[in-house]
Amino acid sequence: MLKQGKGSIIFTRTFVGYTVGFPEVAAYAASKSGLIGLTQLLAAEYGPRNIRVNAILPGAVETAMFEAANETREQQAYLTNLHALKRVGSPDELAQAALYLASDASSFQSGTAMLVDGGLSITRT
Repeated sequence: MLKQGKGSIIFTRTFVGYTVGFPEVAAYAASKSGLIGLTQLLAAEYGPRNIRVNAILPGAVETAMFEAANETREQQAYLTNLHALKRVGSPDELAQAALYLASDASSFQSGTAMLVDGGLSITRT
């Protein structure tokens, strides 16, 4: 990126420890929260060289990991219901957010933590 004089770095982290805290995941939340600081530091350091740095913070995403962590239908329904959209995201939806951050459409966006969480961070029901 330095050689070509531009670029976009995109980290994927989580909403956990950013907008919501869950019991027994302190180490996970702390490590992911560190990525926000790294995102901001790198954005400030490499912005003058035309390299943007952002982070995507997804909610639950329908993956094998989601299913393994939420083995029963009841567990999956509980987590799904926490989202304002009352569904979990798809890998394609996260890919679209990453494509936006990688594209020129986000050319003035750097150092941000972009929630792509289906409203999980704002819902309390």
